[in-house]
Amino acid sequence: METATTKTGSPRRSRGGLFFLLGPAFVAAIAYVDPGNVAANLTSGATYGYLLVWVLVAANFMAMLVQYQSAKLGVVTGKSLPELLGERFGTTGRRLYWAQAELVAMATDLAEVVGGAIALNLLFHVPLPVGGIIVGVASMALLTVQSRRGQRHFETIIIFLLLIITVGFLAGLVLSPPDPAGMLAGMVPRFEGTNSILLAAGMLGATVMPHAIYLHSQLAKDRHPGARRTPEGLNRIVRATRWDVVAALLLAGAVNIGMLLLAASTLSGMAGTDSIEGAHAAIAASLGPVVGVVFAVGLLASGLASTSVGAYAGAAIMHGLLHVRIPLLARRVVSLIPAIILLAAGVDPTWALIVSQIVLSFGIPFALIPLLRLTANKDLMGAYRDRMPLRLAALASVVLIVALNAVLLWLTFSGQA
Repeated sequence: METATTKTGSPRRSRGGLFFLLGPAFVAAIAYVDPGNVAANLTSGATYGYLLVWVLVAANFMAMLVQYQSAKLGVVTGKSLPELLGERFGTTGRRLYWAQAELVAMATDLAEVVGGAIALNLLFHVPLPVGGIIVGVASMALLTVQSRRGQRHFETIIIFLLLIITVGFLAGLVLSPPDPAGMLAGMVPRFEGTNSILLAAGMLGATVMPHAIYLHSQLAKDRHPGARRTPEGLNRIVRATRWDVVAALLLAGAVNIGMLLLAASTLSGMAGTDSIEGAHAAIAASLGPVVGVVFAVGLLASGLASTSVGAYAGAAIMHGLLHVRIPLLARRVVSLIPAIILLAAGVDPTWALIVSQIVLSFGIPFALIPLLRLTANKDLMGAYRDRMPLRLAALASVVLIVALNAVLLWLTFSGQA
């Protein structure tokens, strides 16, 4: 196993304590509370009540599993998942794999920019195309922090935005607590018709995010470049990584489930709540305008943070697979264009958000299957290869995701979805 030679893993940082080592998972976790999640979770709660709570619980468990594997891969090997795949594919394979990963990244960015534009429209009545441009410019400012001040400062800003998101999306539960019996019933796996399967696929795509799987290995690698200098240092970083993932994904999972519960307790059966705008209006009418404003602020923070992280992920994917490195800001400008075109064309924004999450669900196996193979590789991971229980749990996750996507394909092409 190769040994890291970089000097950035200084002894001062090694003595910084566990808290200093946390951070990469919180950046990756932003992908799990983006506007696509808002659309899918609110639609689920408003349409089916507590029926699909179990989908979010299962998806969050899967997310913890795969994000830990991704981060561990980056820490132990000193390379990101896209870099390792780029080394193993030929030229054609790298290009084809990049094409599907880029499609996933574009779908992600679409959801994030559209969500931020909706938030600006709700708060300040800004036209959606103009709002999309504002979100893009603001995300460039965030990426400038990462480029000039370093990853730690970027992490701090993202964690602050994550706290705003948490308050914004969970505040309503204080005034409209969920029904305990309904929550318990929602833990029983079941569907009600083909539309619930379609929505479950979208929720899964919104919760287990392919671009976050690619990115987390890059974040962990860059954050702990000196981790492999000594066995003790590597052990410490791997343990810290585990805590980082658990803390970040528990918070993101609570936000996701809280959104569904809020919709189930407040919006269930109400007309016009199948869109973010309609859900926001109903929340404000039911719980008061202050809660409505707090919700919209949370949505705006979600769009700003997640679109910055999405651009970061896209750059990491391109560099690892195509060996092309372009500036983050240039990447941000290019990936902003499709979202602005759709907003200007008048496409229903909530529909675009949900469709983007379905596209993401089809990209999950392309990220998960190689991750499972690499983290189970003893030659690559050494003593840190996945143990059998972890491998079986990850395999079960992949099988579930692939099966759900296969059902969704069948329903779509048979005209039943």
